[in-house]
Amino acid sequence: MPDAQGILTPAQVAEAAEDAAYAKATGRPLKSFLLGLTAGGYIALGFVFFVTSQVGAADLPWGIARVIGGVVFATGLALVVLTGAELFTSSTLTLTARASGRITWGQLLKNWGVVYVANFIGALTIVALVFLGGTWRGADGGWGAVVLSTSLGKVNHPFLEAFVLGILCNLMVCLAIWAAYSGRTTTDKILAVTMPIALFVAAGFEHSVANMFMIPLGLLIKYTAGADFWAEAGLVQGDFAGLTWDAFLVDNLLPVTLGNIVGGGVMIGILYWTIFHHLDGPRPQPEQGGKGTASAAGA
Repeated sequence: MPDAQGILTPAQVAEAAEDAAYAKATGRPLKSFLLGLTAGGYIALGFVFFVTSQVGAADLPWGIARVIGGVVFATGLALVVLTGAELFTSSTLTLTARASGRITWGQLLKNWGVVYVANFIGALTIVALVFLGGTWRGADGGWGAVVLSTSLGKVNHPFLEAFVLGILCNLMVCLAIWAAYSGRTTTDKILAVTMPIALFVAAGFEHSVANMFMIPLGLLIKYTAGADFWAEAGLVQGDFAGLTWDAFLVDNLLPVTLGNIVGGGVMIGILYWTIFHHLDGPRPQPEQGGKGTASAAGA
């Protein structure tokens, strides 16, 4: 391993990522659940920052506004990485440990299930706090209007389109996490995650955990907001008829989740496992799964 001042090499990053995957899948489910709660909350807070950045941004060029939103949203993943939280989209990288035979399919699927549910609960917790705190009424309803329009756009993707956007999203998220393993300082890790995350948000790719916050908040606003909100925001409730719980769960969350698994677990995890483990030959496995590198980047 390099000294404390040097970054990891690509081969060492692959080793660290696999060790982290092993540690997650063989760790205590309660720990994964609690860390999953925080990850869902942090990603939701990233979307809170995104929405705030988009209020009043209509006069900016579309691309500039989206890039600003992407950069501020990266705050969520930076918090995940720096605190060691467990995020479903990056947990798809546990496929590397499965490919090496270090964990079973049962261990992998159990970890995914625990983290996914915990992320959902964490995201919904922020939904409740933002709603009860009245944040959505800000800017004369403009804040809630951004949530509604963004949510409607997400559920309007055809199934295949949502699936592909999920692939593209987690390609970038897991690249960000993979790059963060190379860093040795807080600054390294923040810089590693910011631009890939900004890219996926600016381009409109789909992240399952982020959508666990945005779309339920949009639905809550749609079904509970009074006439004063709709008048202040300059919106008509009937224009959001397509924003329903069925549309969220079936037309968005399902295909996006499947796409996230392919984009992160296969296109990043298995690809780099093939390059640095399969083609280079398996390395001797430490008895405890490489405890020294498992916490290199969190997430």
